[in-house]
Amino acid sequence: NAEGKDVVVIGGGDDGGDDVYIRDHQLNHAWNGDRVLVRITREGGRRRSPEGGVQCILERSTTSLLASVEKQDDRVVAIPLDDRLLASIELSEDDASHADKPLGMAVAEVVLDRYPVAQFPAQGHVARSLPLDGGSEADRELLLTKANLHQRQSPPRASFKSPSTKKREDLTAQPTLIIRGWNADDAPALPAVHVIPHDGGTRLWIHAPAVAERLSPGNSFDQWLLSQSESLCLGGHWLPLLSPALAKASAFSVGEDQDAVSLRLDIGPDGEWRDWEFCLSRIRPVAEVNSDALQALESRKPKSRAVPAGLKPIKDQIGQLETLMFCARSLHDAEQSQGRIELNLTRSQAEDLGDLNQVSPDGDGQNWSLPLNISCPNSILSVLLRHAHRVWEEHSRELGLPVILLDAPAADESTLNDVAKSAVALEVALELDEDGAPSPSELALAVSNSDSSHVLNLQLKQALPDSFYRISDNLKDRDDKLESSEDPAVSSPSDQVEADDQKNSGSIVSGQSELNPIAPWCCPTLHQADVINQQVLCMLLNEGKDRPTVRHKTKVKLGEKGVAASVSWPILTTSQEQKIIDMIRERTLQRLNARRRQAEELKKDVLAMTKARSAEPMIDQQKTGTISGVQSYGFFVEIAPSMVEGLVHVSSLNDDWYEYRSRQNRLVGRRSRRVYQLGDSVEVKVLKVDVLRNQIDLEVVPSSSPVSDEPLPVALSEE
Repeated sequence: NAEGKDVVVIGGGDDGGDDVYIRDHQLNHAWNGDRVLVRITREGGRRRSPEGGVQCILERSTTSLLASVEKQDDRVVAIPLDDRLLASIELSEDDASHADKPLGMAVAEVVLDRYPVAQFPAQGHVARSLPLDGGSEADRELLLTKANLHQRQSPPRASFKSPSTKKREDLTAQPTLIIRGWNADDAPALPAVHVIPHDGGTRLWIHAPAVAERLSPGNSFDQWLLSQSESLCLGGHWLPLLSPALAKASAFSVGEDQDAVSLRLDIGPDGEWRDWEFCLSRIRPVAEVNSDALQALESRKPKSRAVPAGLKPIKDQIGQLETLMFCARSLHDAEQSQGRIELNLTRSQAEDLGDLNQVSPDGDGQNWSLPLNISCPNSILSVLLRHAHRVWEEHSRELGLPVILLDAPAADESTLNDVAKSAVALEVALELDEDGAPSPSELALAVSNSDSSHVLNLQLKQALPDSFYRISDNLKDRDDKLESSEDPAVSSPSDQVEADDQKNSGSIVSGQSELNPIAPWCCPTLHQADVINQQVLCMLLNEGKDRPTVRHKTKVKLGEKGVAASVSWPILTTSQEQKIIDMIRERTLQRLNARRRQAEELKKDVLAMTKARSAEPMIDQQKTGTISGVQSYGFFVEIAPSMVEGLVHVSSLNDDWYEYRSRQNRLVGRRSRRVYQLGDSVEVKVLKVDVLRNQIDLEVVPSSSPVSDEPLPVALSEE
């Protein structure tokens, strides 16, 4: 991952390791996104990452790219529009006509024919010309081409298995609700839910589409799914993970019987888990719940007998919806008390964003979340699914089943300290002591009621590391427990499980405010990792050994909470365990993490281009914005309601010489003492918009600005 032209940051693996800094002369022709073998030349320190050089390139990531075509003397070259690619590509004379197109009207897709080797430059050819003024559909094609996702493989022909009926529970009499938080017709199917009051709390059922049972691991279709790995949202349009046939077979419809993989979770009034059971089921949804219904219910007057128009289609389920809201609130409050990070970020309201305007039902797997919005279906669903994923992580760990975990490393203390200093500079009531940086949850709580909470939450979001997939150690743990159970001098399996529970039961670890890693399984229509974890879960329920021998009449329910205490035999055979290991090899995790990062980058590009398009009509207009970031080279300004963010470069502040005060996140004029500080409101004029590079240039409209009462500085600047 290249950042600038002087130093290149290479991701330190898919296990959350440190980045390695590679200087441009040690790249050895590696490009952004390539998998490389790196030789470490300098060990890292507390505030410095290790440095190294590329020894060889293992796998090329870029096969085509967006570029502008230019004539340079007697050559025709393509200049990549991605600033992280540091080389031009030689083209043939046949592509010279593309250099004659007006600047800013079109770009070219260039296919690589030869990568650079030694003194020989890269060579390629123009595959097609892409217009820059072709509307939203053309913009989507631009972004897909930029991400190298425009040529997705068609699914291979495959026949899908029918889910087993032998161990399936009939829950068709249960009034199950389909949650619909997305509006696009091709949006992926989401889990269905049912909830009732139970023993002072609630009893919740989560029914996930039965995708895994229809697949044959290891065949060509399974490999195609792995190559896809993610459903991609482009705003009003989706590129689905599943093939149309598989999506249709597994989707839920009102009034139709459908197979599901289910979790029954008993929840106390304070949000604690009292009991759970996983099972294979068959359901028949009775209604579909969308945002209109939830908004009508939330705005309904207490004890009113009138049924709002938005609730009339599901008037028989009003009581269940109220219980669902209570359940979501209790689980959300429990997360907050356990230290989950919550960031209150203002979302863009650009119409072209479509489903990207909505919260993701699984929270995008981040180690932080947005505040609960009880009138948003996906917001409610995200709370329920986080707990369902945590339950499967705990259940699989107790049984020693290897699964794919979604985890995140601890935030860097120095980065958290920078956010804390910004908060203190903005008069947030936050106490700093000698023990080090505050935890992310402490910071989030401290800034939540600040007038500058949005910009501080943006900084905190940047300080939190991204989540990544990793393999659990459960198989080894299970073997250790079995060995211990055969030795009378060692504690019993139930004692071991109890000790593991005490060690891993949702505690806050070493200053981190996130709960234990999760094992996602509820959204197999969105992520391949969920498909794989669901395959492990279905193997447990379908093929797991529920008694020591066939002579024993008493069976255990392998999906019940605490069943590990009753199991003293191998649940799966060696061949079954090997199937799981084959599904979650390290190389599989690398591909899943690479696709996850690619999908996240595409989402950011869609958001950025949509915002840039909304800024184009603002050119030469004056707008009021909020300073969202301050650097030595200028400051960023965010403009509502589309949340467009542009840069006021320090060179445009020609009324004074401005010094950068990093500790206070401000620029201060030496003579005028005029201050531009994080969180300040400022009048700006939009000068230029580059939609491909996501760059918006602004300048400050002259006006009276806050004057600092600081003494005149002695030094020129503080870096």
